[in-house]
Amino acid sequence: MEVFVSKVLDRVDLHILDLLQKDATISNAELARRVNLSPPATHTRVKRLEAEGYINRQVAILDQEKLGFDLLCFIFISTNIHQAEQLETLENALRAMPEVLEGHCLTGEYDYLLKVAIKDRKGLDSFIRKLNKLGISRLQTNLSLREVKYSTVLPITGAEQAAPDSR
Repeated sequence: MEVFVSKVLDRVDLHILDLLQKDATISNAELARRVNLSPPATHTRVKRLEAEGYINRQVAILDQEKLGFDLLCFIFISTNIHQAEQLETLENALRAMPEVLEGHCLTGEYDYLLKVAIKDRKGLDSFIRKLNKLGISRLQTNLSLREVKYSTVLPITGAEQAAPDSR
């Protein structure tokens, strides 16, 4: 069993993370070549980054339109629930809904924001009815007309150059 020692991320770690977030299918040999390390050293670093939680998981990102999910909805939810146990029940119900791609607890006018993929208007109607059974006091549904930008890439490299000089 390998033991990984936690440490501060160095430039090589950040470079590895940046390359993997852009293409998780890159081979270990190619990754090693790009970061100028041996394949075993690169593999060890990747395993450490996984063990320390910097890499949550590696997934394939599917084309929702090609798969028939023609409605991308952003649904704002307000609730009158304030008890921790009831909120946990609500949040567990939201997590269990396969239509929900993302769910965020918010500050401000609404309590939650859901990003939801739905196949059609009938599916949206059915989904809203499911939400209403959860004790939602108010909801606002916005449909995305088109995607302007979509990315899962965090700006972890080059961020120093992007910040303007504050002098």
